[in-house]
Amino acid sequence: MNKNKAIKISKEILKYLLISGAILIAASSPYFASSLIRDIKRFKAKDKQKVNSAFQYLRRNGLIKVEKYGFDARISLTEKGKKRAGKYQINDLKIEIPNKWDGKWRVIIFDIPDISKTVRNIFRTKLKEFNFYSLQKSVWVHPYNCKKEIEILRDFLGANSNQIQFILAEEIEHEEKLKKVFKII
Repeated sequence: MNKNKAIKISKEILKYLLISGAILIAASSPYFASSLIRDIKRFKAKDKQKVNSAFQYLRRNGLIKVEKYGFDARISLTEKGKKRAGKYQINDLKIEIPNKWDGKWRVIIFDIPDISKTVRNIFRTKLKEFNFYSLQKSVWVHPYNCKKEIEILRDFLGANSNQIQFILAEEIEHEEKLKKVFKII
């Protein structure tokens, strides 16, 4: 099996389990992969063997656990699996750019203590990846809706709303410069 395809399917399974919590399937069924493919709609029926291999890989590496309940099995993430799935979810975050700007600015302010320097650096790096503009060291701005992405990132990093705050602003002083930076003009 193509290693990249196996990794991609493994990531999808982990992210699916992170979102859904767990899945319950007929463990004794020879149609295990088909059931999983049906639950995780992104896979094609031809991926059945790849899904089985990815599932075995995840189980061997302690990322998922399988608990049997009679003829059924509950598949869920282990703590190690939750961390890995959360990392994949964060790596895949993107801010959608609409066809037309709504005229509002998204301002992120943060005050993450020195004891959490790593968290602060990760957060700042992710803001740069999202193409935020730095107004000040801990004040960043973006023109497009990103509240959900910031909340997911904040939760993943273990920060709270006092440490990372989201502000929706209708006007920012000297915003003409920002419009040029974001090519909104």
